[in-house]
Amino acid sequence: MTRTMPDLQQSRDHRKIPIRKVGVKNISYPIVVQDKHRSLQHTVATVDMYVDLPHQFKGTHMSRFVEILNRHREQIALDRLEEILQEMRQKLGAETAHLRVEFPYFIDKAAPVSKARSLMEYTCEFDACLSGDQLDFVLGVKVPVTSLCPCSKELSRFGAHNQRSIMTVKVRYRDFIWIEDLVELIEQCGSSPLYALLKRADEKHVTEQAYQNPRFVEDMVREAYLRLAASENITWFSVEAENFESIHNHSAYAAVELDRRDATRP
Repeated sequence: MTRTMPDLQQSRDHRKIPIRKVGVKNISYPIVVQDKHRSLQHTVATVDMYVDLPHQFKGTHMSRFVEILNRHREQIALDRLEEILQEMRQKLGAETAHLRVEFPYFIDKAAPVSKARSLMEYTCEFDACLSGDQLDFVLGVKVPVTSLCPCSKELSRFGAHNQRSIMTVKVRYRDFIWIEDLVELIEQCGSSPLYALLKRADEKHVTEQAYQNPRFVEDMVREAYLRLAASENITWFSVEAENFESIHNHSAYAAVELDRRDATRP
């Protein structure tokens, strides 16, 4: 006679405290991302999966998250996220499901003068939530740029200090946005773009470009604000800029946000 194993997760909890998010984090998993120039790009993501837990249940079934992920192997792509979230809700008896996917994405870039080609890496993020029949999706990209200090240029007799900066942009939109287009827009907001490969003529070009285009972090987020706000396709965005200062033992930081969703709702 086979003994039935107890399901402790479904036993009652008497503290009457619902949990907004419970699940698994940091699952390394292969995914497929739409590539503007090569159709598809295969990469490896870090995946977080959560659901809500009603107050009366002691716990959720952690193994079911991984089972769902495995059922969608080689099909984990942007157009399948809602299907995965729906299955998470059904299998775990939840009202709300969350899925966060962070991954390296590579763009083939040509150096500005020599045109030498190389792959530039960008950290991207899909953050999706399904509650009832409402799907909320946010696309995020971290874009490294060069920033040159306007104050240093104004005060110094010889050159100006510059540094590598990270601009983090997150957007909600109506119609599909290519990662490549978002990266290109944000790169225009720093003093100069970054490249994985530069020849001497390229190095001269980007150094002089940065010197002729000094930017504070405040300038960078304001430039991004103007460019993103000009797109009627984007309903919400946030932008952060962090300069890893080359002459200070701290970072400089600025952030902006615009939410037009209330104005677009019927």
